[in-house]
Formats: sequence, C-alpha cells, structure tokens
Amino acid sequence: MHNTLESPMLSAVVDDLATRGWSEQANFLPADLVRALATECRRRAAEGELNPAGVGRGAAQEVREAIRGDHILWLDPGESDDCDQYLDAMDELRLAINQGLFIGLEDYECHFALYPPGAFYRRHLDRFRDDDRRAVSAVFYLNENWQPGDGGELRMFLADEVVRDVQPTAGTLVVFLSGDIPHEVLAARRDRLSLTGWFRRRGNEPF
Repeated sequence: MHNTLESPMLSAVVDDLATRGWSEQANFLPADLVRALATECRRRAAEGELNPAGVGRGAAQEVREAIRGDHILWLDPGESDDCDQYLDAMDELRLAINQGLFIGLEDYECHFALYPPGAFYRRHLDRFRDDDRRAVSAVFYLNENWQPGDGGELRMFLADEVVRDVQPTAGTLVVFLSGDIPHEVLAARRDRLSLTGWFRRRGNEPF
C-alpha cells in the first residue's frame, strides 16, 4: 500500500482525538480523488444502488424518515480504484490512531451517504447500546461549491454545552470518538454527499 496521506495531517488528527475527542481537517485528500468519489456516489445513486438508511440494528432496524432521511451504499474493497484509494487512506489513519492512542482499532466500515434536499438526521450517538465496537467515527465530505445557505451542517454537541457546526465542504474530514460526542445532521437544501464510516475495535473491551 502506498502512502496517501502526509504525516503532519495524521499527527494532527491523533493529537486532536487525544486532547478534545474530535478533529476537523480541510483538504484531507487530493481534489481529483474527491471529485471522482462524488461522481461515483452520484452515478451509483442514479443506478438505484443507494437505499434509505434505517435506524437501530439487526432485526429491529427500520426506516424512519422522521429521524434520518439519507440514502446509503456500503463499500467493499475491490469495487473501484477510487474507493480503494479512499479505503487505503482510512487504513493509514487507523494505523496512526492505533500507534498514537493504543485504542486497538481492527477494521473500518463505511458507506456512501446522500441526503436529498430536506433530509436530516436527528441527534444521536454512533455507538450502539448493545455493541461497543464502533470507537472512532469518520465523515468525509464530497460537496464542491457548498455555500453556508445550503444547510446540511454536522452539528456536534461538545463538552460544557459547546456546539460546533461543520460545513460539509468537499475534502473536509471530521473524526470523533463514537461513544462520546452526540451529533446531528441539519437539513440540507441540495444533495449532500459524504463517505461516512467507523473504525472498530474488538467488542466489550475497555480502551
């Protein structure tokens, strides 16, 4: 695997996670790769491959648009060169987090997410009550020329009642501790594209 990311950026993510539990990095990957990923997301959506996302897990999972309205498609290695480049970059980040924080992240799962106009995701935590494997969340945005009036911000509820809104601008990566930071996606006014995923550790073991 070739190195996709620069060491200072990896170090910045690790340092941020260690000190405050979240990190925001602009221009995380090359612009041509970001555009290619956006094109693939739109193509696969047009071909009907993205489906309404559910809430809950297992047999209890159900589509509830009053809670979340995005459409998703899970990624598997080997589907396209562009997606494989992204997965390689996330594996580099996984190794850097393990080296710096000793969390013991074992793998990464992710999906394309498309929020059509009007869609949102109510406040939630990414870690399930009965499954603690998701340790670190990672959201990578694919939206070129996103304007403040387009909505779709990621709103994180931080310590001491601090609220942080992140614009879903192409090339921006947001990483945060899955079990510690409640968050929501505000209603978008145009199609909002991202790659959303989770670094996972072995279950039921403390960090």
